[in-house]
Amino acid sequence: MQKVHVEKIGGEVITDTSEYLLTDNPFGEHLTLSSTQLRANEKTTGHSHDNQEEVYYFHKGKGEMQVDDERFPVEAGDIVCVNIGEFHRVFNTGVFGLYFICVFEGGRNH
Repeated sequence: MQKVHVEKIGGEVITDTSEYLLTDNPFGEHLTLSSTQLRANEKTTGHSHDNQEEVYYFHKGKGEMQVDDERFPVEAGDIVCVNIGEFHRVFNTGVFGLYFICVFEGGRNH
């Protein structure tokens, strides 16, 4: 069992750039809990997985998410489930940070 706060998931900083701050906290035998603080007017690089599903939970801010060819608005409280093989990317279209949590099986492979 592991309990964390949505704004302090623990773990290790994976990336800290002018675009975003990314932290991963592996737990259990198969899952990773990840948080991203996407800075104003920035976007993630976008990627897909051959062997991973992901669940995104948007906690603060507003922006857009792209899944394959569909781009749609996201805001605090939204959850997006990404299937294996779907290309996905997050855009912060605002002037404040966009903070989201992601849960996926296995380690980081992108």
